[in-house]
Amino acid sequence: KIAEEEDFDVIHCHDWMTCQAGIRAKKKKHRPLVVHVHATEFDRTGNTGVNQHVYEIERKGMHAADAIVAVSNYTKNKIISHYGINPDKIHVVHNAVERNEKRFSDISALKKDNKIVLFVGRITLQKGPDYFLYAAKKVLEHNKDVRFIMVGSGDMEPFIVEKAAELGIADKFLFAGFLQGDELHKAYQMADVYVLPSVSEPFGITPLESMANNTPVIISKQSGVSEVINHCLKVDFWDIEQLSGKILSVLNYKALHEELRDNASSEVRKFSWGIPAQKCIHIYNQVMERNSVKI
Repeated sequence: KIAEEEDFDVIHCHDWMTCQAGIRAKKKKHRPLVVHVHATEFDRTGNTGVNQHVYEIERKGMHAADAIVAVSNYTKNKIISHYGINPDKIHVVHNAVERNEKRFSDISALKKDNKIVLFVGRITLQKGPDYFLYAAKKVLEHNKDVRFIMVGSGDMEPFIVEKAAELGIADKFLFAGFLQGDELHKAYQMADVYVLPSVSEPFGITPLESMANNTPVIISKQSGVSEVINHCLKVDFWDIEQLSGKILSVLNYKALHEELRDNASSEVRKFSWGIPAQKCIHIYNQVMERNSVKI
């Protein structure tokens, strides 16, 4: 109904939830359709138990699109291999991060006697919270004065809580729930290292947020953000031995911690939302030119 009544040049829809609306709008007004893929069904399910209904909507939307925006080359390759899309149709536009210059001095009493390892994200299969938990168990075998904070919520939270108790490390874990604004920035700043062990991460903005808060980062190689940052440690999400070893290295070696912190803080300053915005505008101009749409 909006498509019938409004005047517009391009339709830009995001992920499967809006694909069908985008397709119908395109049919109503014959305007070019851009589909922006932030995550595929293969990412959300960790490549297991794919919802066929959702997959079909994604596939239909991508084939109907005049151009596809992927948030990483990692996502572009998934689109090519799982959805049968011509690579020339897919444009990679990496995400950015909001800068935070606020610094908090009095953060938490927990910080005084302990090293802090942080996880931020949905507690779901895609984000690898179970690998974070198993790595924590190994870290604690070498250093009892480490506390692990999980920020977020999700369907795997009850499992993680129960498994932490089963492994005998529940007293070393703090489940903070969903945080935003200053509270989230405080969590980043109180941490000695941030860990993102995602099983399949199209991009992943949280590592950039951590870097902007001067906290060293360990990320999975299976994340799109690993394409654009260098001053971090990278590991396969499933390699618990290597993940726990890297966590211990950042916690134990001051020189490594400081090098990651200082270089990452400088690196993240190059990220700006203005860059992906300009790339999207360029894509709009391309599809409008091909469809003879004039502003």
